[in-house]
Amino acid sequence: MKRLSCAVIGLGSMGLGMAKSCLAAGHETYGFDLSSDRVARFVDMGGKAGELGDIAKKLDVVMLVVLNAAQTEDVLAGETKLLENLRLGSVVIGCATVSPEFARDMERRCKAVGVDYLDAPISGGAGKAADGRLSIMASGSPRAFEIAGPILDATAETVFHLGDKAGPGSAMKAVNQLLAGVHIAAMAEAITFGMTQGVAPDQFLDVISQCAGTSWMLENRAPHVVDGDYEPRSSVTIWPKDLGIVLDIAHASGFDAPITAAALARYEKAIAMGLGSEDDAALAKVYAHETGLDLPGKAA
Repeated sequence: MKRLSCAVIGLGSMGLGMAKSCLAAGHETYGFDLSSDRVARFVDMGGKAGELGDIAKKLDVVMLVVLNAAQTEDVLAGETKLLENLRLGSVVIGCATVSPEFARDMERRCKAVGVDYLDAPISGGAGKAADGRLSIMASGSPRAFEIAGPILDATAETVFHLGDKAGPGSAMKAVNQLLAGVHIAAMAEAITFGMTQGVAPDQFLDVISQCAGTSWMLENRAPHVVDGDYEPRSSVTIWPKDLGIVLDIAHASGFDAPITAAALARYEKAIAMGLGSEDDAALAKVYAHETGLDLPGKAA
């Protein structure tokens, strides 16, 4: 396998795992984050640090594992002017949840300076990121796929090729986030509803995870409620952004999405209660507060 020089920008729970996977696959990997502690942690793993302006010309691939469109644009066109400094023929992989139109705009701007853009949102959670087993919903030019292939192989168990231009990858991620956000909200509602009927959270998890009502999100998040553990793997604050993107796309298409809107209102209520920085399983606390329930462990 060809050894590439890559930079992972954004060393949060997903980005750090992806950078670690690139290292494990033998790629020269630089890590960047606003947090110096995160960068130091990556360097301790064997990664490299530096100044983007100094290394841009040597990079084959840049992975943007940042929060949103604004951060994506800031990295590429902000103070560092990364896009202007990348060498011809390099590839930018955009992993944030953004609108399809934003992804298309990034592709146009990259192409104008001789750089390919791969619209490549990610799914799978921090655990799969650390193991190189993500799902990546990707669209972009055949050349972008070819150049970025070794990095995609290092970080993903499954790469979906969704088109030869940017946009379809982000469209599919919006569909995924609609379901994921709704499923977390449904889990929170169901587990607390069960408590009103005498069903303990651990019993709920044991039974429903083996029945037709289960989902990946239920099986992943309900244990956090059972354990009273709300250390953020994916925080509540992510969902107003992601479901907001879903609703913006839906409204622009003349599509009504009332279930998404109802779920979004639950996340907004959680933030109003001061739960924004907690794990998104903390949505159960909204229901518990409204109903006078005592959740397990530290949540009580």
